[in-house]
Amino acid sequence: MVKARQLLLAALHPRLPVEGQLPSLGGATGWLNSEPLTAAGLRGKVVLVDFWTYTCINWLRQLPYVRAWAQKYGDQGLAVVGVHTPEFEFERNFDNVRRAAKDMRVEYPVAIDSDYAIWRAFDNRYWPALYFVDAQGHVRHHQFGEGEYEQSEMIVQRLLAEAGNGGVGHELVSVDARGVEAAADWGSLGSPENYVGYERTENFASPGGAVLDRRRVYAFPARLRLNHWALSGDWTVERQATVLNEANGRIAYRFRARDLHLVMGPAARGTTARFRVLIDGQPPGAAHGIDVDDQGNGTVTEQRLYQLIRQPKPNADRRFEIEFLDSGVEAFAFTFG
Repeated sequence: MVKARQLLLAALHPRLPVEGQLPSLGGATGWLNSEPLTAAGLRGKVVLVDFWTYTCINWLRQLPYVRAWAQKYGDQGLAVVGVHTPEFEFERNFDNVRRAAKDMRVEYPVAIDSDYAIWRAFDNRYWPALYFVDAQGHVRHHQFGEGEYEQSEMIVQRLLAEAGNGGVGHELVSVDARGVEAAADWGSLGSPENYVGYERTENFASPGGAVLDRRRVYAFPARLRLNHWALSGDWTVERQATVLNEANGRIAYRFRARDLHLVMGPAARGTTARFRVLIDGQPPGAAHGIDVDDQGNGTVTEQRLYQLIRQPKPNADRRFEIEFLDSGVEAFAFTFG
């Protein structure tokens, strides 16, 4: 079966044509797990460049494979180079990225691209994005978004073989992805990512709409349609996030998916905020995510993605609510899986 897939790959990509040269890795504001790397210094290695940002659910689901490839092929000539380019302002903070990389067991070199210098050099547009570079420094393939893991690994094997490593073999890695890294349940997924700041949000349903960059007391509508959301309580809707000014503010979202995540964090460093989630008005029970208990209780301690719901049997639209028992929370984006 593996050999058949290799033959299919060769038929689909007979030459893996050159897409360009490996761009400069200069301009990083810092590096993790390595001294600064250069394109010239990587010559002779097969390089996998991985663009990521630590709250991206698509990257989180791709991560187990990239980790496994780095471990399996690192001694055979593969260099995995992560490039962390921030989506949200708090992801520009070096300590936040360092903590996230440690928590997620990212042990390969990572360029901290907070000024988007490497992003622009690659003319990149996506999180995650993989660029496959041969030992001569030529970009030979790219993969935008999660998925296509078998093809991606076979391309790594092919480039290593081209570089003279005849012992790579054709076996593919097997990963045991859990928690937020587990693959999405694509069959039940009917809710796209949505942002909570006004710059990119859609389907905001509180009566009267949003007042931008000013405090306002919001209320829930009588009903929510699928993939619509609303606020209740004293909030300020800002460009990237919505900030809770007084305790007991709530967010409601009608969704269809196995998993529901919320990117959020305390507005002030060093503070925490308690919250409680409900699904269709009840504690989640067996449908609780890894960041809440079966009664829906949890605590915001840092700026990151929180998994709040994981349903054992997703089969219908559900109404999600989160109530924050303390003020000073920033909510950034909902993602689903």
